Amino acid sequence: MVSSEYERRIAARFATFDQDGNGWIDREDFNVAAKALLAEFGVTARSDKGQALYAGAEAFWQGMAGIADRDGDQRITREEFVTGAVKRLRDNPERFAEIARPFLHAALAVADGDGDGAATVEDTERVLRVLGVPGDTARATAAALDADADGRVGEAEIVPAFARYFTVPE
Repeated sequence: MVSSEYERRIAARFATFDQDGNGWIDREDFNVAAKALLAEFGVTARSDKGQALYAGAEAFWQGMAGIADRDGDQRITREEFVTGAVKRLRDNPERFAEIARPFLHAALAVADGDGDGAATVEDTERVLRVLGVPGDTARATAAALDADADGRVGEAEIVPAFARYFTVPE
């Protein structure tokens, strides 16, 4: 795939992070995502799961800012996001996975109703919808994440898939 096609795809993924649609990604976008997930699953911010989700959101923001916020203004523009993804993550999706892991781990715990370390496919779909993925895409993606067809999605399935989606051409 030519670089410009890859850059176009990464730019389209920018909207997933820009939760408030203001044209940049900042710490507040990560907090908005965490708050929305907690509300969706009826988990309080002061609970252990809530605190872990906010801590994961902050860690994810810090990692993203470290990779992409080239001018240090605590905002990541679409151009910075594309440049950061293309130059720093394209050949190393594992790095993105490690940046995202604390947030994904905590989000999975919020969606894991029975505490067995995995969310149902339906709850995974709910997470994706809350994060701005359209309905049909969320449904198909959640089903695809259930690689072993056991009706559950665990961290071992979601973290690498998340990293691939944001860093590797499809």
